[in-house]
Amino acid sequence: MPRFLLLRSLYARLILLTLGTVFLVQAATVASVTYYRKRLTEDVTVDVVATTIRTVRAALAEVPPDRRADFVREASRNEWRLWSRATETPRPPRSERAERNDRSEPPQPLPRDIRQDLRQFIETLNLKLDDGTRVGLSRGRIPRLYISLIPDPGVDPSDNANLEWLVIPLDRLTPPVATPLIVIWLAGMGILLLVAAAFAWHITRPITRLVKATDQLAQGQPQRVEPSGPTETRILGERFNAMLDALAESDAVRRTLLAGLPHDLKGPLSRMWLRTEMTNDPVYRDGMRNDIQDMQRMIDQFIGFVRGTDPATYHFAPLNLRDWVTEQVEAWETAGSEVRLTDKPAEATVVLADRLAMARLLDNLVTNAFNHGAPPVEVSLKVHGKEAILTIADHGPGISPERRAEALRPFSRLDTARTRTGSVGLGLAVSNAIVQAHHGRFSLGAAPWGGLSIEIALPLAGQDLNSGGAGGLDKPNMPQ
Repeated sequence: MPRFLLLRSLYARLILLTLGTVFLVQAATVASVTYYRKRLTEDVTVDVVATTIRTVRAALAEVPPDRRADFVREASRNEWRLWSRATETPRPPRSERAERNDRSEPPQPLPRDIRQDLRQFIETLNLKLDDGTRVGLSRGRIPRLYISLIPDPGVDPSDNANLEWLVIPLDRLTPPVATPLIVIWLAGMGILLLVAAAFAWHITRPITRLVKATDQLAQGQPQRVEPSGPTETRILGERFNAMLDALAESDAVRRTLLAGLPHDLKGPLSRMWLRTEMTNDPVYRDGMRNDIQDMQRMIDQFIGFVRGTDPATYHFAPLNLRDWVTEQVEAWETAGSEVRLTDKPAEATVVLADRLAMARLLDNLVTNAFNHGAPPVEVSLKVHGKEAILTIADHGPGISPERRAEALRPFSRLDTARTRTGSVGLGLAVSNAIVQAHHGRFSLGAAPWGGLSIEIALPLAGQDLNSGGAGGLDKPNMPQ
């Protein structure tokens, strides 16, 4: 089936299913009624009418010719007529007919012509009447039925001018399908459509809420849903809330572990450092210093990751990113590091940010470039649309495109080219968490010369942060 015929929405599919079922049932009903109605017309009605016509023709044949017209009017209570060309009443002169038409009221429009529905019946009836009887419909404005009578002795049956016809008016017959019935049927279908739409909405509303809650969970803003709808959707909502509770408990345990373990290790590390400084063996002292420094870097990464993923640690305020980046790069240059600012906008670039978190972000990325890449480290800032784009690029080997998503996961180590002693694989994960807390985008790419290029897009101050689904400043994004 073509893709454009497949409705993607469950709401639309439920309405289509309901209405499709109703239309199929209606079509099957109409087909069945039409079939049996045709059978009734052919097997019963035609036989009865044919027998009645034979009887009437035989009865009129016994009436003297000069009394047949009066007999037909009296027997039909002045509704039927007897007509023949030989006995037709002469028409009045043209002037008299014109004067009579002028005095008469204008003719009223007739309803739907019943003769359109009787043509097939008349054809079948003529086939059934095999005794020379002829049945026809009028061609004038007023619908009539003509039935030929038995010709008198001595009259040629093929001479239509001398045949007598029984005239039956049809203007009192009602068409099989009346307009009010069609209107009622369409109104019923409209009501059924509204009921189907309400029924589908009642089923899909809990699923829509669950989809929204899932998106909020992916953005780091979990929100419980109210179980509603049918039993299946209620159970699904309850399971989702239970999953949120389990995730919240697991996250609390993770935070406690990551925050408590580094803090508990600081005491033993300080004692180890003191004992190392007291030893007289320079080789042993230098080796222990390196090991303790590596362990200290690991602890700092754990603490930085906990801070980066904790919304309570952020305090947002307007920050002129252009001046701030200039100060940070100058501080690195003053310390003798190969860090340079290659581009910055001419006007002030204000964003809502946490100054301390942004400092940790830039220091982390520059240190990561020195440890896993190669100097010099180039920093640039530009404005694109409603975002400030901060780029940090090194001259190292870079990261292959297929492994960049893996590099953003916590505790991820790619290879020896990008991993050294003292790293636990939290550098890029911490940076990603800080950027998401600022409602920005963090992406890895390749510099023109082949090194790793990290692009950070932050919304400018005054932008509606809720429009992107990130939430307000009091609820920073959590890392995914």
